[in-house]
Amino acid sequence: MNRKQIDFIGNRKIAMTFSGILMVVAIISLAVKGLHMGIDFTGGTIIEVGYQQAADLTAIRKTLSESGFENASVQNFGTTKDVLIRLKLQEGVSSADQSTRVLEALNKNTTTPGSLRRVEFVGPQVGDDLAQDGFLALLYSTIAILIYVAWRFEWKFSVGAIIATFHDVIVTLGVFSVFALEFDLTVLAAILALIGYSLNDTIVIYDRIRENFRNMRKTSTIDIMNIAINDTLSRTIMISMTVFLVLLSLFFLGGEVIHNFSIALLFGVVFGTYSSIFIASPAALILGISHEDLIVPEKEGAHLDGMP
Repeated sequence: MNRKQIDFIGNRKIAMTFSGILMVVAIISLAVKGLHMGIDFTGGTIIEVGYQQAADLTAIRKTLSESGFENASVQNFGTTKDVLIRLKLQEGVSSADQSTRVLEALNKNTTTPGSLRRVEFVGPQVGDDLAQDGFLALLYSTIAILIYVAWRFEWKFSVGAIIATFHDVIVTLGVFSVFALEFDLTVLAAILALIGYSLNDTIVIYDRIRENFRNMRKTSTIDIMNIAINDTLSRTIMISMTVFLVLLSLFFLGGEVIHNFSIALLFGVVFGTYSSIFIASPAALILGISHEDLIVPEKEGAHLDGMP
């Protein structure tokens, strides 16, 4: 019985060519432009300013830019009356001097002056340590995935899952590099969440493929994979769309604090769903996955177990 509806595996060459182009663009951009690191990683000054009424963030950004703070990050913090300003390090200028100059610039031509609530300094060494620890977390999580999937399934599936996960991470990082979006700790957290999300989708499809291998011994590997992907497609689309709509709400309504976080996960959900279908399974197919790899061998003499 032919249960497949969409020939996903038959279109694997087109999908993998498309993914290859995305990967090349992402890697070139990361090598040439790198990531636009936030002050969490580069170090800088965090200034919290309070107002008596809702603050006009656009006007504050314009004022800071005209006062020589072009790269300042301005966002609400807690309420619309509280503003968080992030400034990168300036040689020869202390965080105290920066905060004083910022407050003077903001209060120079306004009838509703703000008050300084808090000033924090993040040193460059702390930023370097955070960057190193963050990317080590990415490395360790990838290794853990390799070990888990190899134990749970078979090494060819494990490599396929790693390729799909690597694809999602690199392409998402490439988006941040190409568009010069700020990469901070919230985005790093989103990348780690993306790894888990992508792996979960891949595991669901791998489970169905393994089950089909054992139940359809005379069906070709390509047909088994297509049937498995189609059988889980409605579940994949339903979950992905639900998560996507939630992230879309966060993107438009969540404010500047989680703006880049939601961008990373929006792209991550799209790429994660795509790679689970078009990258993970075809990669295992290219590595030569077959019935022999997944069918549990019959125990020698098993037919005699029930005999007296």
